[in-house]
Parts: sequence; C-alpha cells; structure tokens
Amino acid sequence: MNATDRAADVVVVGAGIVGLGAAYAAVRRGLRVVVVERSAAPTGATIRNFGHLCIGAQGGDARRYADASRELWLQLARDAGFWLRESGTLVAARHADELAVLAAAARDGGIRMLDADELRRRAPLRREGLAGGALIEADLQTDPRTAAIAIVRYLAMRGVEFRFRTAVTSLGVGRVETTRGRIDAGAIVVAVNHDIDQLLPEVAERHGVVRCALDMMRAAVSFPRLLTAPLLTGWSLIRYGRFADGPEARTLRERLHAERPDLAALDLNQMYTQLPDGTLILGDSHATDAAPSPFQPEAAFAAFLDEAEALFESAAPRVIERWQGVYAKAPGEFLVDRGDEGALVLAATTGIGMTCGLGLADLNLTAALGGTPALEGTP
Repeated sequence: MNATDRAADVVVVGAGIVGLGAAYAAVRRGLRVVVVERSAAPTGATIRNFGHLCIGAQGGDARRYADASRELWLQLARDAGFWLRESGTLVAARHADELAVLAAAARDGGIRMLDADELRRRAPLRREGLAGGALIEADLQTDPRTAAIAIVRYLAMRGVEFRFRTAVTSLGVGRVETTRGRIDAGAIVVAVNHDIDQLLPEVAERHGVVRCALDMMRAAVSFPRLLTAPLLTGWSLIRYGRFADGPEARTLRERLHAERPDLAALDLNQMYTQLPDGTLILGDSHATDAAPSPFQPEAAFAAFLDEAEALFESAAPRVIERWQGVYAKAPGEFLVDRGDEGALVLAATTGIGMTCGLGLADLNLTAALGGTPALEGTP
C-alpha cells in the first residue's frame, strides 16, 4: 500500500444510509473519500426497513433533515438508477380520534384529508369501520434492499473507495486505524448507528444510546388492487413527531392502549408497504435495551397477520420472510457530536434513519467542512 492509498480527504466509518450520505456529500465537493465497512455490504437497518421515506410526518430538526433528504433521494434515484416513487403516504383512520389527529396536523399544510371512498380507491381496505384518512403528500417510497446496493455502486463509479470487510479498531486525530492498516484523514465521519458504543463508548454514554430491536415480515398477498402508497394507521400517529405531541394524540394513545394492551405491549407501529413485486412488508414491534434479545416472539408476527386480515380486503397473507431490525435509540432523535479524536459522529437515534439520514449527513458534514451544501450542477 503506497502513501496515496493510505490517505483520504474524508474517511467515513460505516456504509449505512448515514455513511453513504456523508460519502455522497463529500464526493460532490470533489474530495477523495474512503468508506470503511466491517461487513461485505450494507446489512443493517438500511436494508431492514419498510423503504418508507416519511418526510411529512416529521417535525423540528427531523423535518429539516427529512426535507434535505427528499431532494437527495430524488437525485440519487435518477443518477444511480434505483426504484423510487413520489407516492405520498396514506393514513387509514378507523375512529373519530384518529381523524382529529390528522385534521389538526393538516392545518399546517402538506396533508390532504380523504374520505373513506377515496382512501379505498387508493388502498385495498375493508369498508367496515373505515372512517376516512389522509394523504401525506411529500413522502417517498423505495426498496431499501436494491437502493442501498445501487447507491454503493454509483458512489464507487464517482470515485468513492469502499473498503468492505474491514473493521476500524481505533481513531486518532487525523487517522483511522483499521484491520487492514492505517488511513490518514483530513476529516473523519463515524456513522455506525447502534455500534457507536463499541467504537466510541464515551459518546454513546453521553447521549444515552441503546438499541431498539424490531420484528418485521414480508408476505405474498391476494389484494384485489394495489396499495398505491405506504399505509399508516392510528398506531403510527402516536409515534411520529408531527402527530404525536398534540392533545389529540394523547386522547388517541389512551384509547388504543386501553382497548389493545396486547398491541401496546409490542410497542406496535402498524404500517405497510407494497414492493414492486407485489409482496407486502408488515410490522413492526419494538423492544429497547442495551442488548435486545435476538429471539423473536411469535405473538408479534401473529398480531401483524391478524391486524392485516382485519384491515385489508382479501389479504390472505402468506409469509415469505421474517427478520429483526436493530437501530440506535436515545432520548434525542439525533446524535451529532465530536468525539475526543475530532471525528464527526452522526446517527439517527430513532427509527427514521432512512427518512432523515441523507440530510443529516449532508447538512452536518457541510457545516464541519465550513461550506454550503453542494448540489449537482453547481461548482
């Protein structure tokens, strides 16, 4: 390895969506970028999710990062050639208190209320018990399994060097020590999600980072018509920032938890996305711990199937895959820090990494480099 191979303007640790976002931000500025990833390809939360880019359900910093991410997702999909659609997100309301939460959020714009008939034209839902719903207009959908690989391929074509199956053992000022040797770096970005406690334990402790494990599944379904967008339910409305903080959401949460303590115990986010091949992703439950159990309770999967049967018209789901996703969890939504070695440490510390990760990386790396965001076609 010669001296040039041992140096980069920016070294990114981690090839999940935040790390890929940092690499994309740096290479657009004409910088030499090396990404170090201990696995052979992205295998973590970046590929184990719904592919739902839920921009319009965010508030505060999450909305700022999500809005930035939206433009980056659209640009990357065009340039890297992966499937992405400007679908919006549907929300099915089965009770008046769910409509009240949606109506309160819709006053700020970007959300269009739907009656039950229009909602059923957009989604194969049962008529019984359906009160209406909404369309969150800004949202996108992709297939995370194909998108992540396509982004890696595209960044490699742009000159980003990926060192897969390479672990980082330590960081120093201006250097990254790896299992394949040292890399000198002008700037270092650490984007290892929940594994921050293994590389920079003091940062993890400072921010209270633990892990959230979730159960998900994919099923073949016999829908009479396609689901035209990701679909959320009342359980989703008590999770996302734009909906969850108002008095209407408190009323909704109390009812849901009183009526279905079994689903509340799973910390359910009942939501669905349909992939281009017609299969349906269902989920998800949540369990938070420093080291969540890897053993998945069958009760969660049974609940997913039962709730899908009750919600959809002629669903008849046939399970194809089950899996556990894991992401970083902390009291705040995002971790943005400087480690003692001067590295920029970034993580989405809720389950909105795909929605916000590209913007989180772009805006914070831009600030660290002392510039303005670089868009394609600009100097």
